[in-house]
Amino acid sequence: MTKRIVILVSGNGSNAQAIIDQCEQGKINGEVVAVVSNKASAFALKRAQAHHIEAVCIPHQDFVSREAFDAFLLHKVQEFRPDLVVLAGFMRILSPAFVDALSTKLLNIHPSLLPKYPGLNTHQRAIENGDTEHGSSVHFVTAELDGGPVVLQSKVAIHPHDTAQTLAQRLAQTEWQIYPRVVEWFCDGRLVFDGKHLSFDGSEVPIGGVNYGHQ
Repeated sequence: MTKRIVILVSGNGSNAQAIIDQCEQGKINGEVVAVVSNKASAFALKRAQAHHIEAVCIPHQDFVSREAFDAFLLHKVQEFRPDLVVLAGFMRILSPAFVDALSTKLLNIHPSLLPKYPGLNTHQRAIENGDTEHGSSVHFVTAELDGGPVVLQSKVAIHPHDTAQTLAQRLAQTEWQIYPRVVEWFCDGRLVFDGKHLSFDGSEVPIGGVNYGHQ
């Protein structure tokens, strides 16, 4: 059965586009049924409309608190009966109630090799610390900020003259490969998270995620 996917975004939506494209190409056994943003200016909403996907804007500033926004967002997301909820550049820290309600089917991509550099400004932090490599991590979302179990990581070398912008641009190319792959695994039932344990093809996923090179 085709899985129903809801994507939450705040900006450009390039990762959302990669997932939409692979769903439409039949590479993912899923359908993006809605793209939801907290910002009316998010280009991702136009991407959704171009593919005849329902585009929903819920401005967070219209709510008196983070909890009130999250409660409404959760209600709206659940209206679409999603099998999977994908955070693709959704720049909000979600409340525990939201995470708890969707914890076994809530994915995020974070631009660092977690557990390194949770939070913001990851590219600049990697450069300033003299790291030789940087990466992105697809992980399930838990109440701990960027602390859920990692499914898959991509890596790029940090060049001597890299800036945060050049590093981010190069890393994005890898994100468009690994995020749809993880969504594919989930929709095929190969990837299962019960809220505590993460398994892939019936085996526990090690720290740092699945070895992508062998898939």
